[in-house]
Amino acid sequence: MLRVTDTISIDPAELEEAFVRASGPGGQNVNKVSTAVQLRFDTRATRSLPVDVLERLRRLAGHRLTADGVIVITAARFRTQARNREDARDRLVELIRQAAAPPPPPRRATKPTYASTVRRRDAKRRHGAVKALRRVRSDDD
Repeated sequence: MLRVTDTISIDPAELEEAFVRASGPGGQNVNKVSTAVQLRFDTRATRSLPVDVLERLRRLAGHRLTADGVIVITAARFRTQARNREDARDRLVELIRQAAAPPPPPRRATKPTYASTVRRRDAKRRHGAVKALRRVRSDDD
């Protein structure tokens, strides 16, 4: 089981991994070995996640979510399959953790305190007085 939070874990059978050739570090090895990993997680078929987490996950996934509801994560940061595989799984877990966190409550509008409005007006008055001293007075006034 792939542990996401204390209450959420994903069955590895729900993950589909494909190994493809990667660009980037690896020298001659890049042309011979498929080290990059494409991790696919079907959000429509999963039974591991609660409905509200799934909705937030689909919103968070953005461009990684296909029209079929599959999240595709491509990892090609490292030179070995094992490290890229671990990186892809870690990124999926982090994405699900973000979706599992409940959204913050909406902000309640508040009025500024009387003292803060008085301070703001005094500061404006002082700033205006400083600017008035900078003005050049002509004899025509």
